[in-house]
Amino acid sequence: MDGQISKIDPLAFVLYPFVWGAVAINLFMLSLGWQIVGLSVLSPYQAMLFAVPFAVPATWLCNKWVRGLIAEAEK
Repeated sequence: MDGQISKIDPLAFVLYPFVWGAVAINLFMLSLGWQIVGLSVLSPYQAMLFAVPFAVPATWLCNKWVRGLIAEAEK
């Protein structure tokens, strides 16, 4: 990286709590589905905890998508 620090888009900080919530809900719903194969269901609190690391790449993708929408709207 040649000593350069990459900038984090401020929009990502705004989007993160919403993406984290969406990821937590999806993990909880997924755990309800995997109950069929005999795995235990995650509690909502466990889903919120496990969503923290998964929300980072999801926020990056969401940020990229929103920036694309903004660029398209500015044309």
